Amino acid sequence: MADPNGRPVRVLIVDDEPMVCAFLRTILDGSGHVEVIGTAEDGAAAVESVIRDRPDVVLMDLRMPGVDGVAATAEVRSLPEPPVVVVMTTFDTDDHLLAALDAGAAGYLLKSTPTSTLVQLVLAAAAGASVLSPEAVHRLRDLANSSTPTDPDPQLEALSGREREILALLGEGLSNADIARRLYLSEGTIKGHVSRLMADLDCQNRTQLALRATASR
Repeated sequence: MADPNGRPVRVLIVDDEPMVCAFLRTILDGSGHVEVIGTAEDGAAAVESVIRDRPDVVLMDLRMPGVDGVAATAEVRSLPEPPVVVVMTTFDTDDHLLAALDAGAAGYLLKSTPTSTLVQLVLAAAAGASVLSPEAVHRLRDLANSSTPTDPDPQLEALSGREREILALLGEGLSNADIARRLYLSEGTIKGHVSRLMADLDCQNRTQLALRATASR
């Protein structure tokens, strides 16, 4: 599966562990659907590579020397026509995770993600899908609930019943097609609702919507 222009999805790997970079390059390049266009060992090098090489997807580690993954994500996402940024982390980096998603990361993958599904998840991210494993959804819900104020959120309170229903399903990690089947609506109708939810809730992507959904529970 390549992009609509027929070329492989171009990926930049950002991690300060050379073995991690080498492993991910082997898996992704070997698929025939993804081209690893380079690696970077810290956030500053990642930003330089994005500007120079124009990847479609950046796989971003969070804890790195110098410029960390959170700061790098924010800088990358502020560029004109930025690539998709997907955080790759372990649960011991949770203190940085919410900040990375708030900075514009479109997904969250564990470094223990099975190699059999990694390529599919990268391709899904390139296509604009929210990339959250079930384990990530549960962990994000725990993190959001632990930091959520008790006062009602006026933006959430203003949503219609249908919008809240769709937001809750986004929080479960469902795709537009899955939500459409669940609610007996067309996929186009769901896309319209998702676009309006992103505007109404000041979210950059589906992943931030999913996080708002977990925080509202």
